[in-house]
Amino acid sequence: MFSTAVRMKLTAEGELLHRCLSLSSGACGKSLPRKKPRDLPEIKGLERITYAERKHYVPGLAKPVFPDWEKDWHDPGRYRAPAAESMPLYKERPCYIYTQRTNPLEGVRQALWLTKSKLISGLPDQILALVENPANQLEDQDARVQDAIRHARFWDTNEARPPKERYCPSLLRNLLHLCRGLQVSHPALAHRMLAEKYSLSASWSRGEDQFQVRGQNGFLLNSMTPLPAVAGDEKIRSTSDHVLETFYPISPTIDLQCAHVYQLQNHTGESDPEPRTAVLIAFSLSVSFREDYPYPHAHTLFITEAGDAPKLQPEQLRAKLVMFAFGNALARARALYGDESGVLEKPVVVQSVGTSGRLFQFVVFQLNTTDLESDSGVKNLVWIDADQQLYDFAKVRPYIKKKEVKVRSCWFVWISTRNLQEIPGALSARSRKLNPTAAVFFFPPVSLIFYHHVKKKIKEE
Repeated sequence: MFSTAVRMKLTAEGELLHRCLSLSSGACGKSLPRKKPRDLPEIKGLERITYAERKHYVPGLAKPVFPDWEKDWHDPGRYRAPAAESMPLYKERPCYIYTQRTNPLEGVRQALWLTKSKLISGLPDQILALVENPANQLEDQDARVQDAIRHARFWDTNEARPPKERYCPSLLRNLLHLCRGLQVSHPALAHRMLAEKYSLSASWSRGEDQFQVRGQNGFLLNSMTPLPAVAGDEKIRSTSDHVLETFYPISPTIDLQCAHVYQLQNHTGESDPEPRTAVLIAFSLSVSFREDYPYPHAHTLFITEAGDAPKLQPEQLRAKLVMFAFGNALARARALYGDESGVLEKPVVVQSVGTSGRLFQFVVFQLNTTDLESDSGVKNLVWIDADQQLYDFAKVRPYIKKKEVKVRSCWFVWISTRNLQEIPGALSARSRKLNPTAAVFFFPPVSLIFYHHVKKKIKEE
């Protein structure tokens, strides 16, 4: 008997790698991909001489081609999807689908064209007014938010360097937990519910093309009552003069998934009706909530950059926030006003927050019209507050330079005008001059959003 010798070594992330020396490298190595079969041409009038009758390999004779074996039972391991043209849901007109893995080239500009929207930088005045109200702030707010950051970055794991897939959702949950603490002073917050792994699908026509946004993304905060309209009737009518920006010669459908097998239905409140195997079925305007769900109105959508989805740049992440906020608003508008396109009597407002664990993106989307085919007429409105930094950096390991500890371990730089004097040595004189951001977290009774507002520059000492 051979004793099993195990060699351990550390990776760059600090994880252990185990290798059993009693096995060969071929058993532990990665298998090579299969070679694609060579296409053999068929010549009319010539018949290949194969070794099918001899039932064994004969050099010099061609390999026989046998008909496919049709089994009398269902074998999921050997299932072959039929051709797309033979499916009953096949359509000549393609549908361009925006999923959770879409990485649009033009970012926000492409999302604005797809949703027929006008961009307004910054957040609405109604939300800015809520910042000045001390009733919307927590007691010992800065200290509690700092503890939430420490818990997500340092205390939640014993890994040397926790991955973003772990601390990013943990930080978002900690901040949402702090917001729930205001339920005592704001009883209306009890009329909301947070849903995970919900499924969204909404489709619309834009010009001559059919579009759809679908997939599962983050957390959705639902409410019993809808959000009030942010822009008034006069501002909505003024959007008719706005000209949508184009990015010719790039097509607006670039980086979107093109599908010919899809189904368009007008309903909300059903889950996936049938299990799907190798067939892409696109259901229109279907959110996986029942019709009698007591929280039917989408309030705020929270999306984290971590997960199975590919890493997105901040510009592409903001486009994702706009598209899925638009999808939730469109699904609700179709359920309230039907499938007829036109200007809505009461606009539908949906908020969305995206984070990478350090940077936050904020979007407020107001759906004014469902007539999205032409570029003329009333436009939808989008407010975006981009690249708001919660903290400068977090150090899991100490930063040592010339045998001097510059930044000790389990330390982060908290960006707040009130806390600059509380962290001596963590901030340089240059960062004190150039960083004017004040971080303010609040849970207002009307809108749930984390807002970072640049109020004034820090005066030089």
